[in-house]
Amino acid sequence: MMHTCVRCGALVLGLAAAQAVAADPTSQPDPRVAALAKEVHGKGWLVYGARGPKRDWDLFLCRPDGSDVRNITNTPQYSEAAPRFSPDGRQLLYRRLAKGAKISHDLWGFQGELVIANSDGSQAVALGKEGEYPWASWSPDGKQISCLTKKGIQIVDLGTKKVVREIPRKGMYQQLFWSLDGKWFCGVTNNLGEMWTVARMDAATGEINAVNTFQNCTPDWCADSKRVIFSHRPKGQEGKGWTQLWVADGDGKNRRLVYGEDGSHVYGGATSPDDRYVLFTTSAADGGGSEKDGAMIHVTRVEDTPMITGESKALRKLHPGTRDGPVLSLSVGWEPHWTYKDVLGAK
Repeated sequence: MMHTCVRCGALVLGLAAAQAVAADPTSQPDPRVAALAKEVHGKGWLVYGARGPKRDWDLFLCRPDGSDVRNITNTPQYSEAAPRFSPDGRQLLYRRLAKGAKISHDLWGFQGELVIANSDGSQAVALGKEGEYPWASWSPDGKQISCLTKKGIQIVDLGTKKVVREIPRKGMYQQLFWSLDGKWFCGVTNNLGEMWTVARMDAATGEINAVNTFQNCTPDWCADSKRVIFSHRPKGQEGKGWTQLWVADGDGKNRRLVYGEDGSHVYGGATSPDDRYVLFTTSAADGGGSEKDGAMIHVTRVEDTPMITGESKALRKLHPGTRDGPVLSLSVGWEPHWTYKDVLGAK
């Protein structure tokens, strides 16, 4: 399996997919990757955090093939992280940190100010002070946010900034996200028998269940609101043990591998708005790279998964018969998110 890298290097941004070069300059480009780039080019926009030219973290937009890159914050006095499109694609929320702050891959939801802006980065407004509105996530209608606080899960009305409802968090401690149908939360809990358990919570009753136990993180909802995509480091791996991307139903059933490769930790998994594509990052270092320069962002098709790339002898032994589809490698960044809306026309 060969990756074709649209933009290689921690700070290299903006080369179009048509100018893609192989990560190994002596290798030949994979035509399947070029076909995938052409297929996704017009399917909306990605937003992600990456190092800007002055080494602070900025937010960038690009097409899903890696083309048409735009720095939409460009604020040397701040660093911006963890952008998230609203369900209608018209707005962003993200965390804005002090210049020089190190972004924690585990605690970023508690860091910095919560900012809401237009999806092109304009009209950015901080909602509160440092550390307020932790782990904020959009409601399906974009009129509220959920926040994961030490007191509990708080539902905040954006118009009044008032807490309109509160639910016991039941051990949830990071990476809380609201499903698009409004019925569920997912997050990471330490209250279901194991630390680092991905869990689903009923947004109305607060009832909670495990989706997957043992060494999980960065969960997110698939667009169908029925399945959760998450990173998982299974027991019993040979050698160091790497982190792969997995998916399971919200009740924990039908768990399966999505993507993995020996030598990489896979984080930041999300699906496209129609659940046809998968967005994720890979890095050799544990943690996803936020404390340094980020990790390589990739796109692949759901229909080509489960997928294992590279030689990956240990992982292939555990998962025989996986597919060998194309992987489109875009840029180094962190916490990418996808909308099919016309971002630059949205106001």
